[in-house]
Amino acid sequence: MEYTTLGSTGIEVSRICLGCMSFGTSDWREWVLDEEEGIELVERAIDLGINFFDTANMYSRGESERVLGTALEGRREESVVATKGYFQMDEEDPNSGGLSRKAIEQELANSLDRLGMDTVDLYQIHRWDYDTPAETTLRALDDAVRRGQVRHVGASSMWTYQFADALRTSDRLGLERFATMQNHYNLLYREEEREMLPFCEQEGVGVIPWSPLARGYLTRPHEEYDATTRGETDDHAREHPYFEAGGREINERVAELAAEYDATMAQVALAWLLDREWVDAPIVGTTSVEHLEQAVAALDLSLSDSDVEWLEEPYEPVRVSGHE
Repeated sequence: MEYTTLGSTGIEVSRICLGCMSFGTSDWREWVLDEEEGIELVERAIDLGINFFDTANMYSRGESERVLGTALEGRREESVVATKGYFQMDEEDPNSGGLSRKAIEQELANSLDRLGMDTVDLYQIHRWDYDTPAETTLRALDDAVRRGQVRHVGASSMWTYQFADALRTSDRLGLERFATMQNHYNLLYREEEREMLPFCEQEGVGVIPWSPLARGYLTRPHEEYDATTRGETDDHAREHPYFEAGGREINERVAELAAEYDATMAQVALAWLLDREWVDAPIVGTTSVEHLEQAVAALDLSLSDSDVEWLEEPYEPVRVSGHE
């Protein structure tokens, strides 16, 4: 395992972050693992040197946090845990979502309870809240840090102008700054290279991309994707522009390069991402120990400059995706 400093936090994290959206219950989404399988994945991740785990209150409506907390029992101190809040948790409680002070305080307390932790290392806003003034959200997050419930705060997909405004507001008011950006970034979706990623580099913000494997589309040949459970049931993948513009050709080139290197397609896609200078740790979600082990092995795969150029060549601008 390789480690890096997460942005300007000083925290050392594994270069692979285990995403825990696949933990919880299949009642939420068909491809989600049950508790026993989720714990097994966490234990193997720790064996492989992974110390960075990302979850959210909305994943399996809290069950993902509970499973992760159970899996890390007795090993909390050596782990770096990140969770998120924003999406509405209770259909009958409109204040169980959004980024008002009430929502943040209420949902953060619930997350900590499910995780079995007094303090979470990184608490992220899962999306931008257009109904709550940024200053209100930032003050509530700053208070959470001062209370000792949160060590650092982070943000997720949004427009760069919104992120810049949030950072400037924090600086102006002397509030805790967003230390990380969890944004949508992979070989099939590179729109973040225009503004967000250079801005994060300039500001010393850690970058932890979500969907590094394009919801599985970068892990197998195009024609095989639809045959998987996730390919058949994950409507969210179809909402992203992975299958548009040059997506299919990039998929084919990843497959060809994987064969050349005797590697998996996922390893080639991750090797490309790990080589991007602004990326600290991609968030890799998986439903099998084997795929987790393969993801970690991607750290040993070095692509040449010509490989990278060839993989990137078919890319065409696509619609912005992931901010909603």
